Amino acid sequence: MAHTLIGTVTSDKRDKTITVSIVSRETHPLYRKQYSKTRKYTAHDEKNEAHKGDRVEIAMCRPISKTKAYTLVKVLERSHGSVELKEDVNKVDLPEKVGADEIAKAEAEAKAEKAAKAAEAKAEKAEKPAKKPAAKKAAEGEDK
Repeated sequence: MAHTLIGTVTSDKRDKTITVSIVSRETHPLYRKQYSKTRKYTAHDEKNEAHKGDRVEIAMCRPISKTKAYTLVKVLERSHGSVELKEDVNKVDLPEKVGADEIAKAEAEAKAEKAAKAAEAKAEKAEKPAKKPAAKKAAEGEDK
């Protein structure tokens, strides 16, 4: 039997190709501390049957391309679904974020109001110094 490996599919975006990650625990020879080492292999998936998150068995074969030297033997366990993490909780303007919690919406609205007030205050400050020199010139003109 050929050299076989068991790992998890991390990518299935390419046609007839999957990327399989194999995690192994190793012990440092000097410090005796355990650490995990991840190796990635690209494997040929003729029928596109493996998907992201699946546990698969791959076997060594003749080189199919520059990076592919393994083929998919079988899918051992199907993925139970994946959980996508949110990038930023405060981003409410995304269309796919239907039903977002009220706290995030309130925070976003409060930020927008605060920014609007700051812009108004800046505009008022910019107008006030412009009025003062004009008033001084008018007062000087009356004195002469």
